[in-house]
Amino acid sequence: MPAPAQLQPPGNAAHSSGPDRDAVAEALLEATGSAVLGLSHDRLVLFANAAARDGFRASPGAAFGEVAPELADEVTRALAGEPVGAGPVLRRGGQTFLPRITPIRAGGAVVGALCTLVDTTAAEAAARQMRSYAELTREQDAIINSTSEGLWICDAGATVLRVNPASERLNQIRAQEVVGRNMRDLVAEGIFDRSATLEVIRTRQPVNMLQSRRGRTLLLSGVPVLDEAGELIRVVVNEKDLTEIDALHRQLEEQAAIKDRFRHQMLEMQLEESESQRFIARSPCMQRALRQAIKVAAVDSTVLLLGESGVGKGLVAELIHKSSSRARSPLIKINCGAIPESLVEAELFGYEKGAFTGAQTTGKAGYFEVADGGILFLDEVAELPLSSQVKLLRFLEDGRVTRVGGTQGRQLDVRILAATHRDLRAMVDLGAFRLDLYYRLNVIPLHIPPLRQRTDCILPALRHYIGRYSERLGVHRRFSRAASEALLAYSWPGNMRELMNVCERLAVMTETEVIERDDLPADIAARPGQVPEPGAWREGITLAQAVEETERALLLRARKQQGSQTRMAETLGVDQSTVARKMKRYGIE
Repeated sequence: MPAPAQLQPPGNAAHSSGPDRDAVAEALLEATGSAVLGLSHDRLVLFANAAARDGFRASPGAAFGEVAPELADEVTRALAGEPVGAGPVLRRGGQTFLPRITPIRAGGAVVGALCTLVDTTAAEAAARQMRSYAELTREQDAIINSTSEGLWICDAGATVLRVNPASERLNQIRAQEVVGRNMRDLVAEGIFDRSATLEVIRTRQPVNMLQSRRGRTLLLSGVPVLDEAGELIRVVVNEKDLTEIDALHRQLEEQAAIKDRFRHQMLEMQLEESESQRFIARSPCMQRALRQAIKVAAVDSTVLLLGESGVGKGLVAELIHKSSSRARSPLIKINCGAIPESLVEAELFGYEKGAFTGAQTTGKAGYFEVADGGILFLDEVAELPLSSQVKLLRFLEDGRVTRVGGTQGRQLDVRILAATHRDLRAMVDLGAFRLDLYYRLNVIPLHIPPLRQRTDCILPALRHYIGRYSERLGVHRRFSRAASEALLAYSWPGNMRELMNVCERLAVMTETEVIERDDLPADIAARPGQVPEPGAWREGITLAQAVEETERALLLRARKQQGSQTRMAETLGVDQSTVARKMKRYGIE
């Protein structure tokens, strides 16, 4: 029986058909980009092209098991005449090869095997890029479809390419009804009253506009998308539902009001304050001041309340009184600046009959005597004349007072609370206030922060007082977002007193439920840095309102420059009682 045919290497005389044919075959093997190896029946490499030699270090005569041992099973099946097809992926030097092994037949017998190794590195990289692109596309789709804001994408000709589900909801349309259509046609058919897309195409600039859609107000923001050459290729329009935003804002305000109410109730319980809503103390600095007030209420020491006009020094004095052991005794409040200088001593310390012209025939007890057993609150103590300061100092030293025109002293049990918005130490240096009295009053100084330093209190206080005055009038009032921003930005030189007066005025004068920025007083409604000048009042202001605002501004300026009501009256050309009455009217302490 003849031996089976054997595969011979190129150039073997038994199978050669001439040198030209062998050269062509070898050139073809070298030209292919894949690694090609010819194997004999005993698994030796008979030929290997350049790609096989470079990538697998294969050379004729080498054992294939040393070149690619991963393919041993596939080569065995091929040499047995079985169909093999693709083998396991091979990796060499950062490259990936996909093998394909087929048997070589001659004369009906298998004489060897052909192994072709295709470099798939570039193909795999491209496939990974395609997968990454597909994943990125899915992520972008998820983001676009999940956002609560509407999104329209159109091409440079205004044809709708995409609409997300939020836009379908906001506009009450379905994407398939508009995708592929032109925005010009949609506007012409009345589906939309105006188009941000068309405006962007016209101007090639970002565009913002409002659009009304079935009871909703939408804010449209259109942005052009340009290519590298600066040509318009897309228009992206974002839609925000201002109706929903306003509703959410109101809900947040209501939640903040509820939260503030709980905080306020807790503070009231901590402070044992029986009158509800007397203090709006949301800011830590104000809460700290109230805790200090409760602490000093337990002793009989003299307290000096410091703070700007209108911060609530009188309310803190009431709190100290109600939290003290003297709560059942009277709290006598005296504004030292509101008493004419000639009558200060008589009002504070009393007088005997016939002490001066016009005195009552029976004499009169002073405020110190009336406050016996209780507390005397000397507001604006810096306005006391020097002669009265001497008698106050004497009382603080020995607890005795002597009436004007009298010779007999009276022993009293009176606790002193004093308050001022002025710098007493500076007045001492100027000789306007006694140093010894300053030290007697400044036993326990208690600073009440101005409203601008406790901004957390402003909105809760505004809501509280606008609610209080609205309830009295039988109406409902609330602040718009723009009005709230203006009120927060305002410095409140008159502090809580000014805030209360503004709320009362707005509750009375505003004609609609929502108080807008234009309804606010001119000095509050002005933008930060603006100061309304006479003749530049807001539109629609009445003569009475203009007069009130002018008077208040002049009083604030005079108080800042002059200090005492007496000097303010001289500067303004009116008497002191007029200044006191108008300051009380406008909430200026």
